[in-house]
Amino acid sequence: MSPKTICLDKVDSIIDSVGNKQSNLIAILQHVQAEYNYLPSDALVRIGVKMGISPATVYGVATFYSQFSLEPKGKYQIKCCDGTACHVRGSNPVLNAIRVKLGLEDGKYSTKDGLFSIETVSCLGACGLAPVVVINDKVYPQMTPDKIKKTIDDIRNEEEGE
Repeated sequence: MSPKTICLDKVDSIIDSVGNKQSNLIAILQHVQAEYNYLPSDALVRIGVKMGISPATVYGVATFYSQFSLEPKGKYQIKCCDGTACHVRGSNPVLNAIRVKLGLEDGKYSTKDGLFSIETVSCLGACGLAPVVVINDKVYPQMTPDKIKKTIDDIRNEEEGE
């Protein structure tokens, strides 16, 4: 499963549905990201051209807010907490196990098949359950390297069964 092909007509329809006012830029970026799981550079340029603002301005807004991603994210987005409680209780070995299990080299955050992506976050607000991993809004408490490997295997098995 690779990232969805960019359709500039779809980007145009998002802009038209939200409204072509500069004050709607963030909403447009949110809709485009919801469509593609990230903000493709072609889409950023198209947004700028269609809205009459520089693509550099669009890029600046997209990189300013942490909610936006310029890199494709996987169907399953793994967030590994590295806040104080999680760190003290072993989030680093969990993170390392995820990277090894997914075959992610340093500097890579998404699998080649587009199934998984990973990010480290400062806090997920579940310190009493540390270390915590969240996959697509589902919380996995008291995670260990062995538990996360099994969880990833379970997700892969479900995908293959569909």
